[in-house]
Amino acid sequence: MATIVDTELDPTALIAAMGRRARVAARALAQLATADKARGLFAIAQAIQNAAADILAANDTDMVNATAAGLSRAMLDRLKLTPERVAAMADGVATIATLKDPVGDIIDTTEPANGIKLSRVRVPIGVIGIIYESRPNVTADAAALCLGAGNAAILRGGSEAVESNRAIHAAIVSGLAEAGLPADAVQLVSTTDRAAVGAMLAGEGVIDMVVPRGGKGLVARVQAEARVPVLAHLDGINHVFVHASADPAMAADIVVNAKMRRTGICGAMETLLIDREYPYATDLIGALAASGCEVRGDEAARALDPAIGTAVATDWDTEYLESIASVALVDGLDGAFSHIARHGSHHTDAIVAEDASVAERFLAQVDSAIVLWNASTQFADGGEFGLGAEIGIATGRLHARGPVALEGLTTYKWVGRGTGQVRP
Repeated sequence: MATIVDTELDPTALIAAMGRRARVAARALAQLATADKARGLFAIAQAIQNAAADILAANDTDMVNATAAGLSRAMLDRLKLTPERVAAMADGVATIATLKDPVGDIIDTTEPANGIKLSRVRVPIGVIGIIYESRPNVTADAAALCLGAGNAAILRGGSEAVESNRAIHAAIVSGLAEAGLPADAVQLVSTTDRAAVGAMLAGEGVIDMVVPRGGKGLVARVQAEARVPVLAHLDGINHVFVHASADPAMAADIVVNAKMRRTGICGAMETLLIDREYPYATDLIGALAASGCEVRGDEAARALDPAIGTAVATDWDTEYLESIASVALVDGLDGAFSHIARHGSHHTDAIVAEDASVAERFLAQVDSAIVLWNASTQFADGGEFGLGAEIGIATGRLHARGPVALEGLTTYKWVGRGTGQVRP
């Protein structure tokens, strides 16, 4: 029943042992009825609420250590838990319990000339490894989503959140026990040895899919070293393009919110693009600066407001995750398309415009996982999409794209029902 591994094992043996236990649990979870999974999720949500004081105390320890280690303000914001964030964590788990269970859904059916009735049916992926940094809420979100889709989870959080993750995981195990579900459904790698990450990435046959959540360095390492399928995104270099037809009050509200609501999340705007024909560009830049954001502009933007800083070449390719934004003036839609194609990360991009035909062109032609019209990029979130929590926002083109929730954690199998057919 051990779910936190014996840290005396070498990393390869450690992950192999966890994988064996996870595989047994995954087989059991795959057969659970929707009501049984929901019961487990509600029990986990209640256990997190009951353990709030312990979780917050553990997080205080992590915050002290992380501050002493010199973590950035954005990383500290991701790490920090408050009573409200713990309550939201529990609510997120409970919400997943109310969502439609994708397992068993029939995607489509066909009956070819051979007469075999074929169906594609959604099934769990199996054992999912999640490697993440800073955000302890991922411990609960990932566990709940994997369980809701019938998968077992092996979690490896960052060293900066080790105490928080252990406290949250203890609550998860308590909820699983309360519901009579296998404790090995959610296992936590408690060692901070980075070799454990390598063992997970090399775990072909042990882990069926790896999901990294963290900075560019982590995701790049996972993609370079993995011998198992990876569901990932790199930077959230997100743009808001303000078209000449944009309503000025709406544009200011959206731009300030997209950057400043929470600067440390992957959905934050990093670059503001302004149509050269937009008549209120100076006011818009001023509103962003007045919100407390450090603004760095190209030559045209600085001509409008010389008080802002100078953007250099690397600014357009930087995910700041801080109160910093780069601003460029562009030549209409085509200028916006060109800039986003050159510097974007296929995560989230938005247009502010009153001209519907212009907005529809933007939505159709920008190749990002999420495209928005007259809405803040901060809505790039599984909860805001009605998916409950999310395990990440995928920016690739295969399997799943955008916020990945229950359906994105399933695959499918073909089921054939014959009447005695043999192939000639």
